[in-house]
Amino acid sequence: AEFVLQDGSVKSGKMPEGEKMSECKQEAEQQQKEDEREGLIEFYGSYQELFQFFCSNTTIHGAIRLVCSKKNKMKTAFWSVLFFLTFSLMYWQFGILYREYFSYPVNLNLNLNSDRLAFPAVTLCTLNPYRYSAIRKKLDELDQITHQTLLDLYDYNMSLARSDWSTLSTRKRSSRSLLHHVQRHPLRRQKRDNLVSLPENSPSVDKNDWKIGFVLCNENNDDCFHQAYSSGVDAVREWYSFHYINILAQIPDAKALDESDFENFIYSCRFNEATCDKANYTHFHHPLYGNCYTFNDNRSSLWTSSLPGINNGLSLVVRTEQHDFIPLLSTVTGARVMVHDQNEPAFMDDGGFNVRPGIETSISMRKEMTVRLGGSYSNCTEDGSDVPVQNLYSSRYTEQVCIRSCFQLNMVERCGCAYYFYPLPAGAKYCNYMKHIAWGYCYYKLLVEFKADVLGCFHKCRKPCKMTEYQLSAGYSRWPSAVSEDWVFYMLSQQNKYNITSKRNGVAKVNIFFEEWNYKTNGESPAFTVVTLLSQLGNQWSLWFGSSVLSVMELAELILDFSAITFILAFRWLRSHKSHSPPAPHPNSQDNTAFQDEPSGLRAPHRFTVEAVVTTLPTYNSLEPRGPSRDSEMGHE
Repeated sequence: AEFVLQDGSVKSGKMPEGEKMSECKQEAEQQQKEDEREGLIEFYGSYQELFQFFCSNTTIHGAIRLVCSKKNKMKTAFWSVLFFLTFSLMYWQFGILYREYFSYPVNLNLNLNSDRLAFPAVTLCTLNPYRYSAIRKKLDELDQITHQTLLDLYDYNMSLARSDWSTLSTRKRSSRSLLHHVQRHPLRRQKRDNLVSLPENSPSVDKNDWKIGFVLCNENNDDCFHQAYSSGVDAVREWYSFHYINILAQIPDAKALDESDFENFIYSCRFNEATCDKANYTHFHHPLYGNCYTFNDNRSSLWTSSLPGINNGLSLVVRTEQHDFIPLLSTVTGARVMVHDQNEPAFMDDGGFNVRPGIETSISMRKEMTVRLGGSYSNCTEDGSDVPVQNLYSSRYTEQVCIRSCFQLNMVERCGCAYYFYPLPAGAKYCNYMKHIAWGYCYYKLLVEFKADVLGCFHKCRKPCKMTEYQLSAGYSRWPSAVSEDWVFYMLSQQNKYNITSKRNGVAKVNIFFEEWNYKTNGESPAFTVVTLLSQLGNQWSLWFGSSVLSVMELAELILDFSAITFILAFRWLRSHKSHSPPAPHPNSQDNTAFQDEPSGLRAPHRFTVEAVVTTLPTYNSLEPRGPSRDSEMGHE
């Protein structure tokens, strides 16, 4: 007889019974160990087995009730519905938490700081558009034209100290050009949406039934823009301002308007009980507010308030009497003041307010800083470099700087020239109807689109992430008082050569100071961080299932096992599907389908080994001594 040993060799001869039993036991133990080693990487045989093992051993509350009450179908159904309903509610809460997290909410942090404060910049304007020598003649002619217009429209005879209307015909060609363009955009009466010109000798009409305005047409006069006002004062000022801007824009050099007269406007200037000098202010001209002076604008030597209070701030005595002014352009008297941060332009229309003549105005300030979170938390910008609008101002980025720059750039692109009130872009020129005939029509049409945000300037220009503001509150008192005005005006006349024509409307006093040292900082911090999100998710998980992070890992293990079983079943299905259509055998190959995938060199030993085990060892419990005939048969075999 031949026996196949463990190492695959074949041995002939008889084997004792004890040795046979020992060898069979060793093979059984070895097979059991191999089965156990394969069980370490073996997955569950079915979904039911996997689910039962999970529910019986998991630390998630309620899962064991799905299998322990399997003999009671009603309880099993009840706990199944309750279990999956709880899961649904928990993940619904998870969705709410994730939505709140990705909305990037912020907390507002309010801090009060106490320290010595740098004094802000203060801009003061005369509210007196000046008759500069470079444009005096054209302004005189514009006044004459306006005088005749008011006489025609309202029968008002405006007294003028300048040349008579009859001298207009003797002006130079440039003056006749001004008259031509003014007549091209005359003031008109408007009634029931129809614009008509009023003849000189027309019968009197009810002025309340009419609106007044002017018409601006394009170069071909086939499309016009009607600018109408319910107030005649507003209409005259806007019409006069339109022609006044055209006159200013014709001056090639803006320095021709630099006719500063600081001593004749600022009678007294003191800061921290020390006298101001010319090194403490800068001058610029505003078309409507006249000469403007900005104090403490030198960033190399800023003022610092040593103490709060009225005696430790800026104190100014200013002249408010109108001198050589333009009455059709400026209808108020006094001065205009604005407090702003250094390196920010003074937009007098937005943040300024007027100082009344004969009044001492005391302005107390409170500093307030705002620091916003950028990135996903807000739409703010750090320095404006990521804003798609060119900064035309020589200052740092602010929202108003961006908005005005955006309008000016659209003005140059659409109208071919720049608006006089805003900085001039590179390569552009200011609009005037001597060179750009229909710029007024284009400007007012563009202004309507700008206010309706058709240009998109309000969306493009974002708020800065860090900004400083000053909250102001003002108090008023009569200055000088009735008992002291005589000696005050006498001293002003002696020191400043002030000619007193109207004591009550001649001068005003302004005090600007910090109310206290404390300043407020409004900061933002993330309200929902990753740590907060994980904490909230853990709270929800513990609320609905009373489990921990390890329970989550058990659930993850369940998902992985489920995926592995699905993959194995799919693989077996594909393999069995392919086995139904085996490839055709080669004509010279032997008919051995059971071992056709094995190499040819291993076919005989494998076949002999299987046959020997099957024929000689059918069962371990039926081993009996063989007789001579059986041995001879086996030997013969």
